[in-house]
Amino acid sequence: MAKKNTRVVAVANEKGGVGKTAMVINLGAALVKAGKSVLIVDMDPQHNATSGLGVEVTDDMVSIYDLISGDGDVSVEDAVLGTKWAGLEVIAAHPDLAGAEVELVDAEERENRLKHVIDPLIGEYDVIILDTPPSLSLLTINVFSCAKEVLVPCQTHPYAFNALEDLFDTIDAVQAEINPDLQIKGVVPTFFDQRLRVCRDIMERLKTDERYQDLVLNTAIRSNITIADSADAGKPIVFYRTGSFGAKDYTSLAQEFMMAS
Repeated sequence: MAKKNTRVVAVANEKGGVGKTAMVINLGAALVKAGKSVLIVDMDPQHNATSGLGVEVTDDMVSIYDLISGDGDVSVEDAVLGTKWAGLEVIAAHPDLAGAEVELVDAEERENRLKHVIDPLIGEYDVIILDTPPSLSLLTINVFSCAKEVLVPCQTHPYAFNALEDLFDTIDAVQAEINPDLQIKGVVPTFFDQRLRVCRDIMERLKTDERYQDLVLNTAIRSNITIADSADAGKPIVFYRTGSFGAKDYTSLAQEFMMAS
């Protein structure tokens, strides 16, 4: 079987509550529904991406923590788990991942541990999507070291807009010092409600700010309680309620993402 031209994309924002993990899960599922093969790598110790795909986190499972801790006892193939949906697989996170920050502080190649884990999987999937912790950390740097593309969810709220500058500065630093191939592929407005002036104002600021305006994607993820309901059910929105705004928005985002390859 011919190797795939794998796209490795991080979904990242240093601010929590912007819809980051929802984007990881639902973009991945929408891509699978469009015929792509997708691996989601959960790098957040809270393991919400893992749970949101209906995968139960247990103490005896092989997780991303086991792979990046570097003990050599497990292979990446041991950690890849199937989901209920063909073509959508996951490497789970585990709460122990929080301890990796301390354990790796003096480790050789500490910022490239994830890259070494993922490299053998390049060519096996159409897209590998990396979830990140909601703060800047060594785990986040590992994700940026490994990825080629970054999607940035930005809640249409002033606090989230103001936090973008720090994230962009971090990515600039990673490009300069660690991974020159890393590129911001797009900023995706989230929790957008056309009825609210604050949402409209932030959307306008995104589209007119000279640092962001060329990166704002056409697709905005509208506020939709069904997205939260689907996460609670452990089922991506495109499979949970296909006619919802959330399913339509993530289908649109997947199409825009594929066109930008």
